[in-house]
Amino acid sequence: MTAQPPKSSFTLDKQGIATTATLHWNLRTAPLVELAVARGEGILAKDGPLVVETGKHTGRSASDKFTVRDAETEDAVWWNKGNQPMAPEHFAALKADFLALLGTKDTLFVQDLYGGSQPEHRVNVRVVNEFAWHSLFIRTLLVRPELTELEGFTPEFTIIDLPSFRADPARHGTRSETVIAVNLTEKLILIGGTAYAGEMKKSVFGLLNYMLPAKGVMPMHCSANVGPDGRTAVFFGLSGTGKTTLSADASRTLIGDDEHGWSDTAVFNFEGGCYAKMIRLSPDAEPEIYATTKRFGTVLENVVIDPATREIDLDDNSKAENTRGAYPLEFIPNTSEKNMGPVPANIIMLTADAFGVLPPIAKLTPDQAMYHFLSGYTARVAGTEIGVTEPQATFSTCFGAPFMPRHPSVYGNLLKERIAKGGVDCWLVNTGWTGGAHGVGHRMPIKVTRALLNAALDGSLKNVEFRTDPNFGFQVPVSVPGVDAQILNPRETWADKDAYDTQAQKLVQMFIENFAQFESHVDEGVRQAAPTAA
Repeated sequence: MTAQPPKSSFTLDKQGIATTATLHWNLRTAPLVELAVARGEGILAKDGPLVVETGKHTGRSASDKFTVRDAETEDAVWWNKGNQPMAPEHFAALKADFLALLGTKDTLFVQDLYGGSQPEHRVNVRVVNEFAWHSLFIRTLLVRPELTELEGFTPEFTIIDLPSFRADPARHGTRSETVIAVNLTEKLILIGGTAYAGEMKKSVFGLLNYMLPAKGVMPMHCSANVGPDGRTAVFFGLSGTGKTTLSADASRTLIGDDEHGWSDTAVFNFEGGCYAKMIRLSPDAEPEIYATTKRFGTVLENVVIDPATREIDLDDNSKAENTRGAYPLEFIPNTSEKNMGPVPANIIMLTADAFGVLPPIAKLTPDQAMYHFLSGYTARVAGTEIGVTEPQATFSTCFGAPFMPRHPSVYGNLLKERIAKGGVDCWLVNTGWTGGAHGVGHRMPIKVTRALLNAALDGSLKNVEFRTDPNFGFQVPVSVPGVDAQILNPRETWADKDAYDTQAQKLVQMFIENFAQFESHVDEGVRQAAPTAA
């Protein structure tokens, strides 16, 4: 048997965490999988991944997330539905009850990890778990220190994740029995009442989103890759827009699929792994990600598995629509060795416009880029309720509002400054509908999206003729080699041109109404970048 991995000399008791539990420090993949299976936390699929269930929470519990409101955060945090305040006395009671429950556990798992790949901008994070598979998940998702770095590791932030904990709204100031409580002063995050592992990952993202702007570093909810020419592309986009899929391109080097920082010298991944949607994953459209579902070391959440044959069914959503896979970055071919790349040459803002109004690609000025970054638009398709036929517009500022503790203008101004300073080309790409809204038109072919992206990223799109969009004012290519010219003009793809015009004005009005909240925080150039109502 090999020796246990090194543990930090800065032990739990030095943090005021008392426990008599057996502590598993910094276990690697194989022993964590063995323990997860032995403890009944999950089962192995035929081709090697660990399959687990997260219980009733199959996604983030956004309404149960709180930040402690104190002298540190009072004026620094943008208080809203995504950043709900918690009183210090409520957190004190919560912490006491968390530590009391922690003290009753027989076994605990501890991982010492980094949030951020660029050494001068990373944060040391210690994660304490009651589940082996949670320890495997967070070890997979964050940046793993070298073994020689573990003994001297001192945590700056600590996450304690106890799914068995039940919050008391009266005592703890919570909404329900579920809680994600962030104390930026004590540098402690408490997660209870949910087994959804993504809460840990996003908590670290939130930390870096809070800390980095003060250092002049732009935190981003984006994927990023580097072309053969050494030029970096950054892809902003909400869930379902293709951020993970489009950045996993075999011809380009992947930096990461979800969370990055933009410093003076690099784009760096906050993570050491990927957390991809698995539902209806296609081996043809997403071969690199699909291949991870057949690897030992991948964790599959809420994916249906045949208990006898251990075959998985990625098309079955009976346990969750939001099925997920967590896997190390190196499972994707052609990934960046250091999870970093040069500062961006291109920024891609992805939107899945279910109204069928936006063109498949448009070029943005720096002011337009800031406008669309602060807007963070995408659209959800109509739900299953009887009578609901219209797509639903979603505006998530900075393409990640739930994870942005500071006011959006902080991130928007950082982005605009960096775009102007670096002469970065910015593009808005619609991966949504063409030929009509959802229910009439069809999804933008991924081959068209990839062809247009490739033309933008290799520079050839700069040499084509552009027109000015009459509604949004951005520049749209008239023709691109290898792409049907009609699809470039969304109005021409609609059988009913008047219906397109009506739909376009409805979307313009949604943009205008949403942006009203930011108008006083931006300069005149950005205000002038707004679309035009008829």
